[in-house]
Amino acid sequence: MPMSAEELETRLRDAFPDADIEIQDLAGDGDHYRARVASAAFRGLPRVRQHQLVYAALKGGMGGELHALALETTPKEE
Repeated sequence: MPMSAEELETRLRDAFPDADIEIQDLAGDGDHYRARVASAAFRGLPRVRQHQLVYAALKGGMGGELHALALETTPKEE
């Protein structure tokens, strides 16, 4: 079963409570999303590490419940 935008946001919010999160369903099928995540947790980390943290927050959903995720991460300023 595909992951809903609400479930995607919930998982991200659980992992990054301070984050500004924006989710967009790219294809209208609940399977292809764009996520923009700005969190203080990303400060000082290279982009690849930021993305790894997001994938870890999805708890294995990538490739299963979630087919495609266009991901944009940025450190959140205080």
